Amino acid sequence: MSGIALSRLAQERKAWRKDHPFGFVAVPTKNPDGTMNLMNWECAIPGKKGTPWEGGLFKLRMLFKDDYPSSPPKCKFEPPLFHPNVYPSGTVCLSILEEDKDWRPAITIKQPKQSGVREKGPSTSQEVCALISSDLVASSKGRDWFGKNLFTTFLQI
Repeated sequence: MSGIALSRLAQERKAWRKDHPFGFVAVPTKNPDGTMNLMNWECAIPGKKGTPWEGGLFKLRMLFKDDYPSSPPKCKFEPPLFHPNVYPSGTVCLSILEEDKDWRPAITIKQPKQSGVREKGPSTSQEVCALISSDLVASSKGRDWFGKNLFTTFLQI
């Protein structure tokens, strides 16, 4: 493991513990021997108020490569989340997480978590319904996801 990556992640963990957005969680996982694994983080992101995701707490895994911060972490929702910025596999699709696009080594663990389900995508139940009717209803995976993860926001339409 890269000393640069581990040092940077230790600094980011310390900064996160001192100051992070309310309701967000980011914790390094543990190795089998009980030591902290700074290269693999379990996170939780609260759904933004006023959106169809309000009231949800969404599990996100952040995996870091040895060349971090030169390369971005891989961020993946577990289980996959239906959202315009999330691939069906659960992988987050944001330009700031793409090395050949907007990734910069100055980006910290805080930015990808705040960018994902918090800032992008449809903001009303009606917009979500329009999106669903356009392409999700034909997908059995989409129907299965909504059957298991339906929020009360949709019931108010």
